[in-house]
Amino acid sequence: MREMEPLTQRDCTRLGVSRDQLLMDPISFQLDTKNRWVCLVRLLSNDPEWLSAKVKFFLPNTDLGSRNETPDPTKRVFLQLRELHAQGPATWQAFIHCVCMELEVPLELEVLLLSTWGHEGGEFPSPLETGEESEPEPQLGHGLKRPHQSCGSSPRLKQSRKQYLAELARRYLQLLRTSAQQRYGGKLPGPGQPLAFHQAYIPTILQWGRATAPFNTPEGASMGSPRAEDGTDVSLQDLFNARTDKGPRVTVLLGKAGMGKTTLTRWLCQRWADGQLDRFQALFLFEFRQLNLIKSGLTLPQLLFDVYLSPEADSEAVFQYLEENSSGVLLIFDGLEEALHPCSGRDGAGPEAPGPALALFSGLCRGTLLPGCRIMATSRPGKLPACLPTEAATIHMWGFDGPRVEEYVGRFFSTQPLQEAALEELRVNRRLRSMCAVPALCRVACLCLRHLLPGLSPGQSEALLPTVTQNYVQMVLALSPQGHRATSSLMGLGEVALEALEAGKVIFFATDIPPSVMAFGAALGLLTSFCVCTGPRQQQIGYAFTHLSLQQFFAALHLMVSPSVDKDALTRHVTLNSRWVLRTKATLGLLDHVPAFLAGLASCACRPFLNHLTQRGEAWVGSRQAEVIRALKKLATRRLTGPKVIELCHCVGETQEPELASLTARSLPYHLPFHNFLLTYTDLAALTSILEHRDAPIHLAFEGCPLEPCCPEALAGCGQVENLSFKSRRCGDAFAEALSRSLPTMSSLKKLGLARSKITARGIQHLVQALPRCPYLEEVSFQDNQLKDQEVLKIVEVLPSLPWLQKLDLSQNNISVSTLLCLTKVAVTCPTIRMLQVRKTDLIILLSPPAEAAAELRGSPGPQGNASQSREAQRRSLTLRLQECQLTIYDVEMLIAQLREGPCLDEVDLSGNRLESEGCLCVAEAASQRHIARKLDLSDNGLSVAGIHEVLSALSTCRTLADLHVSLKHKTVVLTFAPEPEAQEVTQERAVFPDSLMLQMPSELPRCSPRVRLVHCGLRAEHLEELCAALRGSCCLGHLDLSGNALGDQGAAQLVQWLPGLGTLQSLNLSENGLSLDTVFSLVQCFSTVRWVLHLDVSFKSQRVILRGDRRARDLSAGEPLPEFPAGAQSSGFGRPCTPRSFCLRECQLEPLSLTSLCKTLEKCPGPLEVKLSCVALSDQSLDTLLWHLPSIPQLSLLQLSQTPLSARSPVLLARLFSLCPRVQKVDLRSLHEVTVNFRSSKEQKGGCCGRFTGCGLSQDHVETLCRSLRTCEDLSQLDLSANQLGDDGLRCLLKGLPQLPISASLNLSGNSMSQESALCLVETLPSCPRVREATMNLGSEQSFWIHFSRQEETEKTLRLTECIFRPEHMTRLAAGLSQAWQLTELSLMRCCLSLEDLAVLLSLVRRPGGLLSLRVEERWMGRAGLLALRQVCAQVSGNVTEISISETQQQLCIQLRFPRQENPEAVALRLAYCDLGIHHSLHVRRLMDRCTWLRRLSLSQVNICTAGSQLLQSLLSHSELRQFRLASSRVSPEGQAHLASGLSHCHQLEELDLSNSQLGEEKGSLVLKKALEDKYWLQKLDLSHFPLDVSTLAVLTEALSHMTLLRSLSLSRNDIDDIGCYRLSRALRAATSLEELGLSHNQIGDTGAQHIAALLPTLPELRKIDLSANGIGPTGGVQLAESLALCEHLEELMLGCNPLGDLTALRLARRLPQHLRVLHLQSSRLGPEGALSLGQALDGCPHLEEISLAENSLAGQVPHLHRGLPLLRQIDLVSCEIDNQAAKPLAAGFMVCPALEEILLSWNLLGDEAAAELARVLPRMDRLKRVDLEKNRITAYGAGLLAEGLAQGSGIQVIRLWNNHIPPDAAQRLQSHEPRLDFAFFPNQPQAPRGS
Repeated sequence: MREMEPLTQRDCTRLGVSRDQLLMDPISFQLDTKNRWVCLVRLLSNDPEWLSAKVKFFLPNTDLGSRNETPDPTKRVFLQLRELHAQGPATWQAFIHCVCMELEVPLELEVLLLSTWGHEGGEFPSPLETGEESEPEPQLGHGLKRPHQSCGSSPRLKQSRKQYLAELARRYLQLLRTSAQQRYGGKLPGPGQPLAFHQAYIPTILQWGRATAPFNTPEGASMGSPRAEDGTDVSLQDLFNARTDKGPRVTVLLGKAGMGKTTLTRWLCQRWADGQLDRFQALFLFEFRQLNLIKSGLTLPQLLFDVYLSPEADSEAVFQYLEENSSGVLLIFDGLEEALHPCSGRDGAGPEAPGPALALFSGLCRGTLLPGCRIMATSRPGKLPACLPTEAATIHMWGFDGPRVEEYVGRFFSTQPLQEAALEELRVNRRLRSMCAVPALCRVACLCLRHLLPGLSPGQSEALLPTVTQNYVQMVLALSPQGHRATSSLMGLGEVALEALEAGKVIFFATDIPPSVMAFGAALGLLTSFCVCTGPRQQQIGYAFTHLSLQQFFAALHLMVSPSVDKDALTRHVTLNSRWVLRTKATLGLLDHVPAFLAGLASCACRPFLNHLTQRGEAWVGSRQAEVIRALKKLATRRLTGPKVIELCHCVGETQEPELASLTARSLPYHLPFHNFLLTYTDLAALTSILEHRDAPIHLAFEGCPLEPCCPEALAGCGQVENLSFKSRRCGDAFAEALSRSLPTMSSLKKLGLARSKITARGIQHLVQALPRCPYLEEVSFQDNQLKDQEVLKIVEVLPSLPWLQKLDLSQNNISVSTLLCLTKVAVTCPTIRMLQVRKTDLIILLSPPAEAAAELRGSPGPQGNASQSREAQRRSLTLRLQECQLTIYDVEMLIAQLREGPCLDEVDLSGNRLESEGCLCVAEAASQRHIARKLDLSDNGLSVAGIHEVLSALSTCRTLADLHVSLKHKTVVLTFAPEPEAQEVTQERAVFPDSLMLQMPSELPRCSPRVRLVHCGLRAEHLEELCAALRGSCCLGHLDLSGNALGDQGAAQLVQWLPGLGTLQSLNLSENGLSLDTVFSLVQCFSTVRWVLHLDVSFKSQRVILRGDRRARDLSAGEPLPEFPAGAQSSGFGRPCTPRSFCLRECQLEPLSLTSLCKTLEKCPGPLEVKLSCVALSDQSLDTLLWHLPSIPQLSLLQLSQTPLSARSPVLLARLFSLCPRVQKVDLRSLHEVTVNFRSSKEQKGGCCGRFTGCGLSQDHVETLCRSLRTCEDLSQLDLSANQLGDDGLRCLLKGLPQLPISASLNLSGNSMSQESALCLVETLPSCPRVREATMNLGSEQSFWIHFSRQEETEKTLRLTECIFRPEHMTRLAAGLSQAWQLTELSLMRCCLSLEDLAVLLSLVRRPGGLLSLRVEERWMGRAGLLALRQVCAQVSGNVTEISISETQQQLCIQLRFPRQENPEAVALRLAYCDLGIHHSLHVRRLMDRCTWLRRLSLSQVNICTAGSQLLQSLLSHSELRQFRLASSRVSPEGQAHLASGLSHCHQLEELDLSNSQLGEEKGSLVLKKALEDKYWLQKLDLSHFPLDVSTLAVLTEALSHMTLLRSLSLSRNDIDDIGCYRLSRALRAATSLEELGLSHNQIGDTGAQHIAALLPTLPELRKIDLSANGIGPTGGVQLAESLALCEHLEELMLGCNPLGDLTALRLARRLPQHLRVLHLQSSRLGPEGALSLGQALDGCPHLEEISLAENSLAGQVPHLHRGLPLLRQIDLVSCEIDNQAAKPLAAGFMVCPALEEILLSWNLLGDEAAAELARVLPRMDRLKRVDLEKNRITAYGAGLLAEGLAQGSGIQVIRLWNNHIPPDAAQRLQSHEPRLDFAFFPNQPQAPRGS
């Protein structure tokens, strides 16, 4: 502390204090307020400049000029203190803190001042009176002192009104300039620096943001204020000059925070005040952050005069002057994004109508207020208010580029050494240089460098200033004094900043900030002050942080270090604010940059600073930093939009955490798009810094984003970018220049796109120079850049220097025809160009790397590789597409000259030009001489009819022409060519073209006869002679299409005459030529005169007339075409069937005369012949005429009438056809609309006929006539009368005549409205129909009635009646019928509503002389009836009950009766299923036992046997001689097990015993088994599967097995038998030499157990089946089994699946397979390709094999190859075997040699469309195949379509499963609607019968 200088006597006198009093009693003086004033005045008198600065800070608008002119310094200090005191206690306390903080105050005075005046509760002093009356003058709104008005009379008396207004305006305008000079005339302070520091203004980059620059300036050019010659001033002509009067009045300046928008507006005010903007008389600057504080409405005069600056007098007159001279008024509104109130319409409201500030702004923009004035507004990017006019000019404000940064740094540092040192640091530190692109950050960085440079070694700034946050930290450390007071003040500033931001405040008042914090902020220059108008003539002093980013930094600092902020609140502020949100929000988010500052404070480098502030230790600080890092990691793994990605990159870069950066980089998708938001150099620099931590390549796409011109420089050296694209009108030459500097440094760049920009020749020049230094580019796009001819040619010249380039896109640019021909010349000469495509504005060049470059990519090739490369170079092909380019014949001649020496042409497209006929002829002649591989398109070139003949003549010598399509109506002329013979031998290897272009290429056509299509060309009969002459010269013409012309009958007749001279065509299309029906009939003669015509297809109404040959119009895409043998095909005598000729006529009206004429013509046609007619209507007379002529057409094989309405009499007429024409094989009439008649050939043997008359409305009236017609048929095998209206009466009539009908197979009477009367009638009719074998009737919802016949009399008949609803009164009649039909052996009554009483009555009434009758009844009550009720039923029967079967779940009862009754029946079988055998009434047991004395078979399945039931069962077992006993899946009570064991002990004659899956209890299970097996020497079959076998039970079993020498079948599956059990079984079974079946599946047998079984097998010579599936047998045991199985000569079924056998077992099996093997199961056996192939070779040709399963083995695409075939194979299972397309062809070939194959399982493999094509090729040849499973493969809709085509060729397959293939749902639905046998569902559908079956 320094001592104050002693006060003089004069000073004491002035203050009213004696010097002696002051010296004698200092303590009492200090306690006196007056004395404290004296000390303060004396202290401040030593530093008047500091006091003036503080007064300016606390009183920004006070004019102290008159005070400063006072000669007495003490008085001047006193007056200034008086002004400060007048502002109130808050201001005074803050000032006292500034005094104590910044000045050297004696300690005792500092304590005194702070304790009395420095806190809120302290004393507020009263200023001392000086004795002088010096009251300050009234002040203006901004503290300006008005000039003194001259005294005199009123101006109105001396001057005119106009002069008076001019004088008032002059004074006001001068007052505005004076105000602007005082406010902005000084040096402008920068943010974050002390107030005393000043810096000259450096202009930033400005760029027009709209498509039409309003100032007639080229888009994309830099709009920054250019420098003057002296380098210190700037010119304003680009913003405000005379040309702007023609442009928009409103200009919006857009820029991100820190770009200097506010600084620019104040700089404009300063330049206007200095007279630089002389075209504006008045300039007003408003800030929306201050206008928001005005709560009341304002008028425009109030805004101008009360808020800004009021005139001396008569404000109305001044406002009138401003209105009259509004073009010279400029109003600037700063911070438009901060406007709070929405715009309100002010249309029609005058200036006097008050409103919010934004409403006034809206009126100014729309011109309703102060029309003609200029408006300038600044805003951050985002949503702009709707009040802005659409024509407003938009300017983007960017930051500093390199030269501007250097200039700023040069002006910042005053000395040369500091300048050079700072510039050197910026050159070394790339990150710091990128931060300096933002002017506000550049100022902070310079301040930090000024503080650090004196002690900084070169390059050290990269460690000290790596991030924005650390720059702010260093700035605060540089400005802050040391000590606890600074720490608490920093934390106080943070608290104030955060509370204000959360409340949406950026302006504070003195009461909002503690005095000590205010003093601290003012001392460090962190706060700024200004006058705030809160209403008309209401002003306060406001404070704010020098920049919003500074406030956000302190807010983040408070969040990080304040103990009152918990971790949850901290992490809630770590968010990413999308800039797109600003487009829908009216206000700006003030917390946008807080997350970035939090991330920066979370870096390790900031930990010491935070620890110093908190004094809580590094652990506490580290935990809070970790929370921020953890929150950022969560954000890094999310899928983010483009703006949030940029924000995240900023945050991650601030943390300096490599792990977090790597996580962020890895989480970014490959395609990273950025759409429609502003991006700066700093943004891309942050993105690049993150991408440096990424290993994978990335695609960056910028579309519609306003980009800073120097943005691309940030991507320099980014080796991760593989694809880079820009689409923005804001990219100009400066952008291209910056991009050209970065491109060569991006080592991984393959694709570059720069579209929709404003690049001119200058920018292209830079890019052209840069492209050769990017050798790995594969794709370059310069779309929509308005390039001219020279620029395009310059780009094309670079192609040879880009060896990897595959595509160059120059679409939507401006090129001429001459330039286009230059491009074609380049395409011909450049060896890498494969395609040149031009269509209107599209221009695309496709290239392929040369052989040398490809070899470099693949590695150095050998000699063979060099040879292949040379061949590839020789066969280079070129595609030219010059569409709609306005080419004429002269241009085409030049083009043809260029192509003469060029490479092979793949495709030439010249459609849409102006060639005319002459040009087309010229091109056609050249095409016949210069081979084109694929296509020539001359569409839309003005070709005429005469030109068609010339083109045909020119092409007559072209041997490669495959298709010529000409349509003058549709302006189509397309020539398609086939490959030359030598070209077919070479595999076509094409460059990789984009999918969008490949879709335009037609599929390759196979070599075939040419097709000529002259459709809709206006050809008439007179043109045919010349046309046929031109066609005769063509070689091997295949297809001729003349549809859509005007040939007429005359032309058709001429063509028929000339047709033989045109050679062997494959098709002729004469559709839409106006032919009559007689002419159509005359075309039938072509069957006789023209050998190749086999099919004539005519749709008369739509005029579709097509003549076809044998081959299809289209070729199959996969494999050779399959031979088709249609129905009725006859042999030609050379081993090949003759293809029938077919005549199809639809959409016509055929009368008897026409039919007679047609039939006469058909009689002359060679056969076989098919006739298909579809008529509008066909009368009975016409039908009769047609049928009468059919016998005279012996070559007819098929007659079909489709969609032809017939009368109700037509069935009778068609039935007569059987007797009228003996060759008729089948007559099918459906719904009186569809008729199909099949005929036998004359060489075929006679066979049965088939008649179907369904849905024809037949009733009782038609039955007799129909039967009379059918009786004359010799052999009627099938008759179908379903879906008619016969009813009960019609059925009775039909059944009456049934014996006379010669039906030998079946009669279908379904759907004829029948009732139970028909069922009873059927039962009564059966005795009179000896040939009926089976009858089935179902009267449910879907009525069905079938009667099946035999050719001889049947002795056993079957009758099944379902849902016939019999009532009690029907029982007598039904029993009578059953008694008469003694041949009936089986009767089923399913759901016929029979009650128990009805059934008893029915059985009691049936009397038969002899034989068996099986009765099966299904009713709901059957499962609940119980045994007692059944005994009641059995007691009433007249015969012997031999079998009873009950099924509870199926609700069925089956009783077998033998007539007549005998006392001792030979065989009685009792079967009880799904029911309870409990016995409650023992009275009927004796009667039951009477009927079961000789019971031979007893089967109980799924029953619960209680005690009473077991007693009954014991009686049955003890009193009969059972041969077969089955107790399966049943449960016996503990009490009943003893009864069961006792009963079984008496069954010594048992031959079959089944106790599988029965629950007999663990304790007594061995007892039951022991009794069951004891003394069972005759036992032949034993099934104990799933029977609990423990040690004791197994011992019982093995003991019994050792005595069963006759045992043939043993099943012990699922019994937990291990290797020890196997050993015991093998020893016990050595005596069972007759064993044929052995089942041991699903046990625990290992290799040891397998060896025991292998040792047993040679002792079983009769073994036919062995099942060891699902055990644990490995290769060791498998090999032993394979060797032993080879000795089993009679083995037929071998099941070893689900064992880890391996290839070794398969190889051993393959050496010697059993000769009679029928079934082989090796699924899931760990077989590999070697084992599978060896098995396939061994199995090939096995004569008995029926089923093979190799599922779930890793065959790796290797499948068994079958060459000799398996004649009896029915099923092959290859599920989940890794079979791919390569194995499909041999697999399909193997299927072909398996003629009996019914089921193919190939699901869960890798089969694709190639495999589907192979299967589709063989499906029609596999007659017995029923099911193909292709689930879970890779077949697409194309492959499924091929399968559908294969099914359509007559295959008998019922279903093809295609679930879970690569087929979209809509395509699957479409395919299934076309072919229902394709099943795409998860659950299999019901099998579909093949069509036509």
